[in-house]
Amino acid sequence: MTGSFAVNKANWDERAVLHAASPDYGFARFAADPAHLSDVVRFDRPRLGDLTGLRAVHLQCHIGTDTVSLSRLGASMTGLDFSGAALTAAGRLAAAAGASIDFHESNVYDAVEVLGAGRFDLAYTGIGALCWLPSVARWAAVVAGLLRPGGRLFIREGHPMLWSLDETADPAVPRYPYFEHAEPLVFDDPDTYVAVDRPIEHSVTHSWNHALGEIITALLDHGLTLTAFTEHDSVPWNALPGQMVLDQDSGEWRLKETPSRLAASYTLQAVKGG
Repeated sequence: MTGSFAVNKANWDERAVLHAASPDYGFARFAADPAHLSDVVRFDRPRLGDLTGLRAVHLQCHIGTDTVSLSRLGASMTGLDFSGAALTAAGRLAAAAGASIDFHESNVYDAVEVLGAGRFDLAYTGIGALCWLPSVARWAAVVAGLLRPGGRLFIREGHPMLWSLDETADPAVPRYPYFEHAEPLVFDDPDTYVAVDRPIEHSVTHSWNHALGEIITALLDHGLTLTAFTEHDSVPWNALPGQMVLDQDSGEWRLKETPSRLAASYTLQAVKGG
């Protein structure tokens, strides 16, 4: 597992620089418009509710676009990521956006030791985070450890149904495990999901899928109660190239034909018991 994290950190250190420079993440818009929110946070704005004054932690925060967006909704934000390069970019974005955010470099599994137990009213994690973790039960323990009694988890994530598909096939077909698996899926892809002018040198990644039942059970096992769950037919990136179309209003991608065939992402909320 330690080897997998080192492999992924090298990949994400390199990706972070490219992502921060890409117009897809819109750093310039955050600086120019004090009301601008990331597409991911804007999509879930009705479900997030009033964040004013909440102490919130964004786990696996990457370069901070969602973190800054949550800060703009009134939360007092802490961001945590294992990539120093990503946090350098996140700090630069926060400064340009006029946001005061406490960033920490750490493996997410060490978050309670780094940040302290029971400190947060809200734990947030976004699209494309859980697939980099080998054990969803261990992640759920971290979430429970960070939240105060009555604190809330909010997660928007790619659906494990989507992660199981072979995106190179047309139409896409199941190829990868749906359920959690001990050994990582190993990919070697020099591209990233934004328009860049050079390939990634540290192109190997290790990832895992986690079934919805496994995610929910892990949260229940660690004292959280499920309060809301919604599946969506869309995701904020072109997950199945050639088979999806962009909705300009939402910034989300869904299947061109009969999008109801695919649960592409989900939003889950849970509350820690007292």
